[in-house]
Amino acid sequence: MNFATFVGYLFLTLMANLQQQARPIRIIIPIVIGLGAVTFFCYKDFDINAFHRLTFSWRSAFWLLMAVVFMAGRDFGYMWRLRLLCGQRINWKQAFSVIMLWEFTSAVTPFAVGGTSVAVVFVHKEGETVGRSSAAVMLTSLLDEFYFVLMFPLLLLIVGSHDLFQVNSNSITNSLLLLSWIGYSLKLAWVLLLSYGIFVNPKVISKLVVSIFKLPILRHWKAGAEKAGVDIIVSSREFKQQSLMFWAKAFLSTFISWTSRYFVINAIFMAFFVINDHFLLFARHLVMWLVLLVMPTPGGSGFAELIFKSFMGSFIPYSGLTYGFALLWRLISYYPYLIIGVIIFPRWIVTKFRQKIENKS
Repeated sequence: MNFATFVGYLFLTLMANLQQQARPIRIIIPIVIGLGAVTFFCYKDFDINAFHRLTFSWRSAFWLLMAVVFMAGRDFGYMWRLRLLCGQRINWKQAFSVIMLWEFTSAVTPFAVGGTSVAVVFVHKEGETVGRSSAAVMLTSLLDEFYFVLMFPLLLLIVGSHDLFQVNSNSITNSLLLLSWIGYSLKLAWVLLLSYGIFVNPKVISKLVVSIFKLPILRHWKAGAEKAGVDIIVSSREFKQQSLMFWAKAFLSTFISWTSRYFVINAIFMAFFVINDHFLLFARHLVMWLVLLVMPTPGGSGFAELIFKSFMGSFIPYSGLTYGFALLWRLISYYPYLIIGVIIFPRWIVTKFRQKIENKS
């Protein structure tokens, strides 16, 4: 459990005690930023004649449905992997709650922070020990980043930097390429750190946890921290002893999850026009995700819609509708997690936190 995870745990506990969970302002901010950006750019860029050229047919309905199916495939991959990493000790319903809460947290926090910092709490409250939860979340993060670490240079080699970053001007191209490499470097550093902590020297992470809880304000939980440190070491040993089939399933579920997410834009575009190079579109979507990694707004709101035009504008034959497609993309891939989170989060807090507090009183 790293320091960010520990801070996330204390933060969620405080939220439970103060009854501030899922405050409307935390949901309103990313919605206002995202919709505000789209509205502004649509106002400047919208072409009513191009809009009238769009036709909605059964083919459109099918591919829009496929976009939703791809997002569901993304969540299925995540749930499958979580159950696998937890040794099947949590059921599908619990896995669904954890993933939805995880995505909700990611949607209302800066994109670079994401929901990983509090994911340990979600898994722990579903029955896993803190140490096992920490190890599972760390391995989840490692698998996610490993996907990017492998795919980005592979796509860059196959597609080429010129086609991958070909936008309106060289200055923008260079900026996007730089941001992509910054995002990639962050992910590569995190992969190396997690790999060392999980497979080489888990005692380092264990000692870090115990050291943090030696602080005067945290000494009350020192015994629990020592137990968590032991759990991390035990979990690390268990992961190192897993079979080849276990790792094959872990990588397959990761591949399903992220590949499904990146095919969402392909499906949306196919609903309204023909795409000649699906692989390039897929590659642009992945690189766009790397760029969003360094954006400061909740869920990348505002920046995601703006960057969408730079990466995807060349695929859209109807000039003046790019930001409209950006909004459609976010309506399918981002805003549903805000809605689901608002529904699930308060009830989950009541069940997992408040009842425990009332039992103690």
